[in-house]
Formats: sequence, structure tokens, C-alpha cells
Amino acid sequence: KQVKIPANPKISANISILYYLIFVSQFNSLSLFLLWAVCSKELKKKNYLLYGICFKVPRNKIKKENSKKERKGMRKLAADFPDEVLEHIFSYVKLHKERNNLSCVCKTWYKVERFSRQTVLIRNCYALLPQRLISRFPNLRSLTLKGRPRFYSVPPDWGGFVSPWIQHLAKDCPCLERLRLKRMVVSDRDLHLISHSFPNFRGLVLVDCHGFTTEGLASIASSCRLLEVLDLQGSEVEGNGGKWLTCFPESYKSLVSLNFTCLTGEVDLVSLERLVARSPNLRSLRLNKAVRFDMLHKILVQAPQLVELGIGSYVQIPLSESYVKLHNAVRECKSIRTLSGFLEVNSNCLPAIYPICSNLDFLDLSCASGIQGNQLLKLIHRCQSLRRLWILDSIGDKGLGLVSSTCKELEELRIFKSTLFGVARVGYSLITEQGLVAISMGCPKLHSLLYSCHRMTNAALIIVAKNCLKLTRFELYILDSSAPDHSTLRPLDEGFGAIVQSCKELRHLAIRGLLTDQVFLYIGMYAERLETFSVNSAQGSDKGMMYVLNGCRNLRKLEIRSCPFGNAALLGDASSYETIRLLLMSGCGITTLGGCMTLASKVPTLNVEVVNGRSRIEENPAECLAFEEIYIFQTLDGPRKDAPKSVWIL
Repeated sequence: KQVKIPANPKISANISILYYLIFVSQFNSLSLFLLWAVCSKELKKKNYLLYGICFKVPRNKIKKENSKKERKGMRKLAADFPDEVLEHIFSYVKLHKERNNLSCVCKTWYKVERFSRQTVLIRNCYALLPQRLISRFPNLRSLTLKGRPRFYSVPPDWGGFVSPWIQHLAKDCPCLERLRLKRMVVSDRDLHLISHSFPNFRGLVLVDCHGFTTEGLASIASSCRLLEVLDLQGSEVEGNGGKWLTCFPESYKSLVSLNFTCLTGEVDLVSLERLVARSPNLRSLRLNKAVRFDMLHKILVQAPQLVELGIGSYVQIPLSESYVKLHNAVRECKSIRTLSGFLEVNSNCLPAIYPICSNLDFLDLSCASGIQGNQLLKLIHRCQSLRRLWILDSIGDKGLGLVSSTCKELEELRIFKSTLFGVARVGYSLITEQGLVAISMGCPKLHSLLYSCHRMTNAALIIVAKNCLKLTRFELYILDSSAPDHSTLRPLDEGFGAIVQSCKELRHLAIRGLLTDQVFLYIGMYAERLETFSVNSAQGSDKGMMYVLNGCRNLRKLEIRSCPFGNAALLGDASSYETIRLLLMSGCGITTLGGCMTLASKVPTLNVEVVNGRSRIEENPAECLAFEEIYIFQTLDGPRKDAPKSVWIL
């Protein structure tokens, strides 16, 4: 029977309904899931957050009539359920943020969540020690760990060593199955320890990591018999030997995902073909330049079940024998939904992949500088089901007009600067505000947009605000970071103000151009859910930053570049640093040593680092000494011990 939740739910009534459904259904998974969905939908209107079987009211929305005794009763009712019931319901909660919220309800939920949680995300490897993590979650199975911050001004030797983590995990967490590392220093010794310490290890993802060679990969391949995922996205791998693929045992058949696009050396093609042939569950394969055109069709014949394909070298003479073979192999790959790569390409051979274009959900051409002009337009015209598109700015306004008229289901669009990949801008058609307007009018489902352009206007941004109300991420990068409105030469305050006012779900924002304090006032007033914010070359004052810190209470990451913000902004509201995890101030030039020391003393949980300033502090430790680079982050276990000489920790 359908259960109707009353307009003003009573805790007692709902608890009785929940008891009924749980015990009558005898812990039926479908019943519990439907219960979750129905209650969440109805109670969302009343500003309640439903976690399994308890209604937790946000602190800033607790009604005055709810006495302390009533709230205590609500928590007691939540704690009365058996641990098995709670653990079963918690298993449906996948988001890390929601799992964190579950543990804050009461001590009982904290205990259940602690022992039932198997997946953990650590956004900063220096935020806590590995011993604390293992003690907190003894049944850890999957760990995502991030190291060096994604700021270009942070020196390469800043840190982010994974060795201490691997050593403690190997000793106290032998059940670990999956490890995802991002922007960290990984050595061959670490990979060797991973391969010999976790008998059920199934997945290794290294994103933008460095410090290891193909010998470390060989150790993983030879010892991890249950390995399902090996992803080296964007990592720097030393050594040109391609023999590591031969280290996979002949009995090894569990491979699901393999990505070695970043490798620059040769690859043992025979071993690769044999590995693909004996991997019936292979779903994702991304190749490097060493895998030539004539080998590609052999791989596709062996793995027609592929869902994600990354092409390395795509250079061949059209209508040749290899071209015809590839065309026939592609026609049999009807399950491919993601296409990327094309590191080397002859665009005249693109018709060979046309048969799979109509099924694509994700097309990544961010490294395909050789695909341009009419060949690029012909390719996009056949991708009518795209939901995600990554592309270079060489597409031009004309190409974006075609995207808006073709890709009506597009949800994510990222347009990168060609110079990021070493491609000269000479002869390329840079995009302008016209392409942005076309995308906003033709793609109503767009919720994530990264746009690199030559110029921008307030009028274009206002049109985007009216048409793209579902935006959760908006990043605008103008070639000239301090450029004003192209048509009126006025600041871009009103345009960005319209974005934050109309897009209520906006969580990630990056802005460039001529800006004043007015735009920061808009952000503080309307961007209540903002979590990450990046600004460059603003012309405001300390008040601008204070507007953001006081208004955006959910802010987690803040990046400030070349803005006239100083001590007043840094010390304006110390309570705001309770939620901010990362803060970078680069090129501001008026933040002093005294201000940094005051902040470090006010908020003990902050780690305040001055980058490239140690020699200046040692020579002249005056409080009025100003710095260009300041990096601040939250930590539970004090300053780190492996800071390089270029970093001074306050």
C-alpha cells in the first residue's frame, strides 16, 4: 500500500510507519530504498534532511518551537534501531559528504558508520596522519588520496609523498582493495609494497603522479592477480621500456580498465594484444602513441565489448587495407560510449569511426590538436547524443554554434586553451562571447561549463544566467585576465552577478576579467552553496574578500591571484576558516608576515605556509615583510614534517 507522508510530519507517526515497513518487509532492500526515496522527496520541502530513518534539522533552520527536550527525543528515537538495520540503510548512501553527515547525528550512528564505511576520500594528504584514518575506519577497502594542490604556482618539490601512507596501510590495513592517488609522489618502492601487502588488491589509479618507472608497473602487473583497474592518467612515468605488459601472468583474466596514454616509450604490442584477448570483462582501454593504426583494429576485434576507447596514434592513408579493416572492426563495437585520445591523427581517416558516433555520451578531444576545420564539424555533427564534450578553443564560434544545434542533451562542456597543450595560436579561430550565447540557448540541460575565450561581455553572461539555471559549475577564463566588457569597457560585475543570482545550485565558480568589489558583494549575497571559488586580477579591495568569506558559509576552497587583498581581508573573519579547507593567495603582494602569524595563532588547526619565502624571512624577519605566495590548509595533526627548504611553515 502507498504510504502518504503528512504535510507537517510528526516524528512519532513516521517512526511507527518506518518500524512497520522495516519489520514487515523483513529488511527487504527494495522496500527500504523506496522508503528512503518517498520520505526524502516529501521532507525536502520542509528543510529536513533524512538520513535513513531519522530527520535531522539543519542548525540554521531549527524552528523555535522545537524545544531542546523534543530534539533530544528525536535523536533518541534514531538511536533505538538495531545496528544491523542502520548498517543496511547506510549502505545506500554513497556520497562522501552524506556519509560524514551520518556520523554526526549521534554516537550510535557514529559507531555504525565507522565500522560499516569502506570508502574514504582524503582531499589533502597533510590534513591528518594515516594512523588517525586507519583508527577511524578499521574496515577500509577503498581510499582516494590527494597530495599537491591544483595550483600552478605551487613549486614542483612542494611535497605530497605517499610513502608514509603506504607503509601504515600495509601494516594495519591489509584488506585494502582500491587506491586512487592524485598529484602525489610515488616511488617504485611504494608500488612494490602495494603489490606484496594487499592480497585482494583490485584497483590502482595514479592521476598526475610522478616519481615511479615502468619497473614499478611491472611489480604491480606480476603480483596483483586480482587487479581490475590500472589507470595512469596524466602521470609522468620514467623509463622507456614497454616490457611491463609481459609481466601479467598468462592466467590473468580480470582486467576491466587499462589506461597508459601518458607513457612516451614503446609498448610490447604482442603482449598487449594477448592481454586484451584474455580479458573478457575489459570495458575501458586508453592507448598511447606507440599503438599504431594497424594494431588498433586487431585490438578492437579482440574486444568488441569496450565501453571506453582512447586512441593513441591515428595516422594512416585513407582507403588503405588497414583503414578498411579498422572501419569493419569499429562497426562491430556497438557498446562504445566514450571516445578520447587522437594524440596523432590524420583527420582524413576520421570517417572510419563514424559508425560509433551516434552512440557516444562523452567525446574528449582536449588533446586532439590535429582535428580541426570541416573534419571536426563533420565529427561533431554525428554525435547527437553527447552529454559531455571536452574540446580545444580552436573549434571557434562556428563550431560552438553547431554543438548547440546538434547536442541537445549536453550536460558538461569544457573548452581548453590550445596553448595548454603546446599548440600555437597562429591560424586558430579563437572563440568569443558569441559561442557562449549559442551554447546557452541550444543546450538547456547544461550544468557544468568551463569556457576559455578571447573576450566577454556582461550581456552574454546575463543571457547565460537566464538560459542555464541548472549550472553547478561555471569557470570562465579570458585570455587577458583583466579584460573589461568588450563592448562597453565596463567591469564584468553585472554579468557574474546575474550568474550567481540565477543559478541557485552553483557550487564551483572561477571568474576572470575586470572586477570590482560589487561582484564580490553579489557572490556573498546570492552564492550560498558555493564550495570552490577562484578569482584572478580583480581590482577590488579587502572588502571584496570579506563579502565572500562572510556570505559563502559553505566555501571549502578559495584561490586568489593578483588581487589587492591584504591583512584586513585575511584576518577579517577568523570563524570562516572553520569550513575552508584550502586557501591560496598568489601575487597579492600586500599580505605580511605579521598577518600570517596572527592568523596562525588565531586558528590553531590551520597550517600556514609561505612559499618561496624562507630565505627572505631568515634575512629580515620583520612583521611588515610582504609575500607573494601563501598557502593555507586545515590539519588535525599539526605541521607536516617533509616541507622543502623553499616553504616556511608558521
